[in-house]
Amino acid sequence: MELAGIIDHTNLQPDAAENDIRQLCAEARQRRFASVCVNPCNVRLAAKELEGSGVKVCSVCGFPLGANASETKVFEAEKAFKDGASEIDMVINVGKLKDGNDEYVLNEIKAVTEAVPQAVVKVIIETCLLTREEKIRACRLVKQAGAAYAKTSTGFSKSGATAEDVRLMRETLGEDFGIKAAGGIRSRSFAEELVRAGADRIGASKSVEICEG
Repeated sequence: MELAGIIDHTNLQPDAAENDIRQLCAEARQRRFASVCVNPCNVRLAAKELEGSGVKVCSVCGFPLGANASETKVFEAEKAFKDGASEIDMVINVGKLKDGNDEYVLNEIKAVTEAVPQAVVKVIIETCLLTREEKIRACRLVKQAGAAYAKTSTGFSKSGATAEDVRLMRETLGEDFGIKAAGGIRSRSFAEELVRAGADRIGASKSVEICEG
């Protein structure tokens, strides 16, 4: 199974320095990963390092808690896009979903997707914090809002992606909607299991090790 072309090579650590981002980008160029995923402050550097490579720059908004004001998430998305990110991974407001305030969650995702219509928006639902029913509701809201992908996890909460969650997301979203699995993916075998379950994008910091098997 060819994996490199569907991997978002990720460094979202708070201590990521410029040399770490340069190394991330060099590895992405060499391996031809789909994108690098970096914090907003590193988007310009990543875009410069990857210019002409075909590797996309992905950044995050509302990360990692999802509890920012909607206006803040919109600003983050617009700024990241302006700085060179063509993909945006946003975190839903998990508390609002648990309150049953689906309108808030829907409107917030819509606000971000409409703010950056040329970007690929992936929506992190943080599956480890949700019940089965909440995961289904979250996926339906992501699709209704016009985003491109639903994503399992930030990798900064209690746990990350599971094949069971990916299967549920695929069942809920249908065959033609994007699903990104992320969080705790450290081996080729697990990445392949998630792809078989329905993921068509993988987010990982151990991407090189995954590709080397």
